[in-house]
Amino acid sequence: MRATNPGMVPDSPFLKPLTDEQLAFFETFPKAELHCHLLGTISKETFLDLVRESGAPVTEEEVNEFYTRGEKPVGVLRIFRALEAHILKDPVMLTRITIEHCERARSHGVLYTELFWNWTGLKHFYGFEAGQAAIIEGLKIAEERFGIKGRLIPAIDREAPPEDAVELVEEMIAHRAPETIGLGIDYRETLHEPENFWKAFRLAKEAGFGITIHAGEFGEHFRNVETAVELCGADRIDHGYTITDAPELMAEYAKRGIIFSVVPTNSYYLRTFTDEEWAERHPTRAMAKAGLRIYPNSDDPTMHHVTVAESWRLMYQFLDFSIADLRAMIEASIDAAWTTEEEKAAWRAAWLPEFDRQAKACGLA
Repeated sequence: MRATNPGMVPDSPFLKPLTDEQLAFFETFPKAELHCHLLGTISKETFLDLVRESGAPVTEEEVNEFYTRGEKPVGVLRIFRALEAHILKDPVMLTRITIEHCERARSHGVLYTELFWNWTGLKHFYGFEAGQAAIIEGLKIAEERFGIKGRLIPAIDREAPPEDAVELVEEMIAHRAPETIGLGIDYRETLHEPENFWKAFRLAKEAGFGITIHAGEFGEHFRNVETAVELCGADRIDHGYTITDAPELMAEYAKRGIIFSVVPTNSYYLRTFTDEEWAERHPTRAMAKAGLRIYPNSDDPTMHHVTVAESWRLMYQFLDFSIADLRAMIEASIDAAWTTEEEKAAWRAAWLPEFDRQAKACGLA
């Protein structure tokens, strides 16, 4: 690991030197982020504030440990559990987190974002409607102040019983808001396969929500990716890396145009690959080579020590994707967004020429 690299990733044999102007390019070209967990965006300073406000039994030392990403980084799920169990007692806290994240994301070129949030872990504090309303308030304030548009994806807690997932979807339907556009799933994939939650996904699909599923994230069998699409009706896949173990399935999903929201700083591969092999063996390279449509995301930016702009830069500077590849990734992210075709057309007409202009101006195209 190299502390000066984005996300503390290892040095790469593909490393491309960049000028200050070229570094700035990654911060400013227009982009969407569709794979980001709200609780994974909290700054350490805000985390400490929320601990004080809530009176939670969490020490400053523990908070410092939460934000330490070592040589073999562990996942961030324990941090989320602390937030859910002890800290996020007041929905207004969600409003603050949302505004602060959107301000940072906009400063890194994000014009549209879809945020995951988990109500199941918070329902001992307040109802779904109150939590949803607090986040939406934050999104509205952020759009007015910073010019970033945000939408919500409630996520199934896959470590909770399937009945809780059905309850979540019933709440989404009962308290439907235009800003809530789909259903996701998070927390540890191991021993919590997507088919366990088929009923919740089917109910959401029938109600007109989009479906996106974390699968193949923790080195689990590629069958989880297949089940997510074929049984649970996923419109797009989050992570999906182990599909590389199934060349025929990759070819089929490439043909069908299924889009994958990938994360270059995924903790599993930083743990399991050596520094020397990380860049060469990173599964996103094989996914793209097989024709799958992918685009980078930050996932849990403050916990991964990365910004969304740096996630895009990692694809180019460390994982050997070209500027043309990045342009195709922008198109993939636009196509994957759950918005109107009219809005997507407007983004293509504005974002792609601006990407081309900026890339040419800084000498990358």
